[in-house]
Amino acid sequence: MKQMILTPLPGFPLIKSGDDLATLILDGLNRAKLSLQDNDVIVIGQKVISKSEGCLRDLRLVTPSDEARRLARESQKDAREVEVLLSESRKILRIRPGLIIVEHKLGFICANAGIDHSNVDGEPGDWVLTLPPDPDASAREIRHRLQETARCEIGVLIIDSHGRTWRLGTVGTAIGVAGFPALLDLRGRPDLFGTPLQTTEVGLADELAAAASIMMGQADEGHPVVHVRGLPYPLRDGSLAEILRPEDEDLFR
Repeated sequence: MKQMILTPLPGFPLIKSGDDLATLILDGLNRAKLSLQDNDVIVIGQKVISKSEGCLRDLRLVTPSDEARRLARESQKDAREVEVLLSESRKILRIRPGLIIVEHKLGFICANAGIDHSNVDGEPGDWVLTLPPDPDASAREIRHRLQETARCEIGVLIIDSHGRTWRLGTVGTAIGVAGFPALLDLRGRPDLFGTPLQTTEVGLADELAAAASIMMGQADEGHPVVHVRGLPYPLRDGSLAEILRPEDEDLFR
């Protein structure tokens, strides 16, 4: 198996609404002395996507509904933030003080609808950042722009930090996919002793998201984009939907 190399792009600027991320990524690749090649992957942190797409909400302009006030009392959260959370969610699944677990309108289960206060400009507590409305589409657009310039076939992932039901700690998780096998089906492939694998499907997008997240960091590192070379599997069209478990197969909801 060939070596896989992950390189965070240096000198990436703070992002504002309307910024051209594809151009900024190409600039970052130049600073890193990298040229895109076939089968490379670009992994992008959700925050820069959300900021460039104007997904900031000023809580001072939010009027909580009766439902938001009720949930805020139960969760001990800001009712204005809960109102934003409701607008980002299909369904409320669990509540405890400080935490609301939802089915996000993008289809996955996450804490507090992915709403974030960290690394957000503005007065502390007044501004929050929501997830982009269509991360797959965002990934496709950036992939198209990069491929148009580099003349090669690449994959693009958009990732966020999510918790896990049965373990402590957050990990990088894919929320947007373009030109990448989000789910890798290895059923039928022989193991070391020649026995065909029966059930092995690999969440490849999440595996790479977790690896890239280590390079990005979680605080003030300033490395929201990671270049990946040496993926040991071929690229193909893919989407987030591949790795979302249907509710009728979910044993825990």
